Amino acid sequence: MVRKLLLPFFLFLSLSSWLASADRFTVGDSQAWNPNVNYTAWVDKHKPFHVGDWLGPGREELMVEFAVFYYQPGMADVVQVDEAGYNNCDASSSISNYSKGRSYAFQLNHTGDYYFICSRGFCYGGMRLAIVSQPLPPPSPPPSSHNDLSAAPRSCHAPAFPLLAIAIAATAAALLALLQSIA
Repeated sequence: MVRKLLLPFFLFLSLSSWLASADRFTVGDSQAWNPNVNYTAWVDKHKPFHVGDWLGPGREELMVEFAVFYYQPGMADVVQVDEAGYNNCDASSSISNYSKGRSYAFQLNHTGDYYFICSRGFCYGGMRLAIVSQPLPPPSPPPSSHNDLSAAPRSCHAPAFPLLAIAIAATAAALLALLQSIA
């Protein structure tokens, strides 16, 4: 019986670590998806982007909402296009069109180029976004076995830690409660 309970625990733990490795980005930061925003500068500020990253709110939102492109309903939309559509502000051969609501979440699910435009006339004013998604970087090597603290890294990817810690604690608590109910 315990073996049957351990499999879901380890699957959830694996999923939690994968989710913690993905980053989320709010397109345009506080300026959102609007005219007169320099999205090339925004990409340069946040790159590199990796497979699994979400275009959406920051980690502090703990994945409750995956809003990507915040925009005014009826005024703007988000259209995924190919490179020619991006270069010509042409949505006639769109891959996807997101115009419902006020926001849209998008996950970079493969390596390669992604192109987005606003098809409501604002593309010509710069309301377009090109992102290159790269493979995930290899995991960091394990720390050396000696205790030389001067060689230790002085920073870590701190934002991922709270999410992973919460996921592990919740999983451990659920597993403990389940084991106690069986006994």
